[in-house]
Amino acid sequence: MPSSKSAYDPSPGAPSPVVKEEHIEYGFIGKLQSLKYEYRPDIRDRAALERNFREKFEALNRVHLSDGEFTRLLDDLVTPDVFTASRKLRERETFTRDDGTPLNYTLVNLKDWCKNSFEVVNQLRINTDYSHHRYDVLILINGVPCVQIELKTLGISPRRAMEQIVDYKNDPGNGYSKTLLCFLQLFIVSNRTHTWYFANNNARHFAFNADERFLPIYQFADEANKKITHLDHFAETFLPKCTLGQAISRYMVLVASEQKLLMMRPYQVYAVKAIVECIHQNSGNGYIWHTTGSGKTLTSFKASTLLKDNPDIEKCLFVVDRKDLDRQTREEFNRFQEGCVEENTNTGALVRRLLSDDYADKVIVTTIQKLGLALDENSKRNKQRKKKRPQNLQGTARTAERQTHRLHLRRMPPLAVWRQPRGHQDLLPQGPALRVHRHAHLREERHRQTVRRRGRPVQDHRRPVPETAARLHHYPRD
Repeated sequence: MPSSKSAYDPSPGAPSPVVKEEHIEYGFIGKLQSLKYEYRPDIRDRAALERNFREKFEALNRVHLSDGEFTRLLDDLVTPDVFTASRKLRERETFTRDDGTPLNYTLVNLKDWCKNSFEVVNQLRINTDYSHHRYDVLILINGVPCVQIELKTLGISPRRAMEQIVDYKNDPGNGYSKTLLCFLQLFIVSNRTHTWYFANNNARHFAFNADERFLPIYQFADEANKKITHLDHFAETFLPKCTLGQAISRYMVLVASEQKLLMMRPYQVYAVKAIVECIHQNSGNGYIWHTTGSGKTLTSFKASTLLKDNPDIEKCLFVVDRKDLDRQTREEFNRFQEGCVEENTNTGALVRRLLSDDYADKVIVTTIQKLGLALDENSKRNKQRKKKRPQNLQGTARTAERQTHRLHLRRMPPLAVWRQPRGHQDLLPQGPALRVHRHAHLREERHRQTVRRRGRPVQDHRRPVPETAARLHHYPRD
């Protein structure tokens, strides 16, 4: 059984040995064992993988399936479509048993991914139509293969492992299309010193481009955006059981319009965590910075959807300053999750949605102009608001994206949404406001940063940060 100490670390003063791939593999498994993963050396083929899955499935759903029922269940579950499999992994499904009764089930503990079983297997072999494939290391979550790790020895580029994965997926009758490996969400490749990861996808989103780069691939980073490339350090920071569970369940996006899995970048994940924590701790207003093209809308979308599921929050407003951004943002949100936000055709529609208790109206995208009119007591369009006043909107959260293409922040006028209009405290009382900014004029300092400050507007990111400000993150440009 692998030990928790890396098998490839020589003793101090000893000559460096020839590092074999198996040394890296067993050292990595030992690291996962130190993170409380269970090593399963008995799972080496498809039959053993399915037996283990059946055991975990029956325990989770408190059911005993006949052999025939389990065979039919596998037939229903296994699909060559990565997007469909990923959706099944995250949703409650229904299966008809032999006696005709329905069985509502999940593949993993959806309420708390940390409570799933996390197992690691290695050297799994699965036959294809014309050959057999061997997988270095697999991480099973409740018996479901969710992460594949392909390793190479020192001096060999991890790109070779990427090419191997692509070749495996293109091989007719491969395990990714006809076995439980269809549920794989992430691939990790490493030669010990350089480690990359990327999302699984269908063939049209899973190939090398003309420049022979694999897109999109990621290197993990800490909150200061310092790259974490060594395999051991990567395992310690990205692969703790709860961290990995959150990465899959909270920080991957299933883009329905493109049938694609999208992995959030590390700085986006830290920004979303900062937003959610700021609101949960009732820490006041906040400011999030991303430079041009770094994914502001995705950061805001994910923060909004996570807040939407919080029962203590009644509304999450995503405010933009131009009509074209209203349309663009709404389209982007609906691209990430079909039908998640509707168009506010006029101020009256916005007011109706503000007063609505419908879950579908919990996240609202609007312009600052419409919101200003909706909060104006003198506006004739607010008669409906006077008839029905919300009793409790203390949990209101406002997430805003402010595009600043031509204006430096010190020249920007104050936004009405950040100043509580007199007489409107009953509609949006003291909800935390969080700005997500883009600044296009960073010629001297091209960088990505995430900063939150309390108590006053941000004036200029290039000025020294006051000691009274609470800095969360600063990310240099890649």
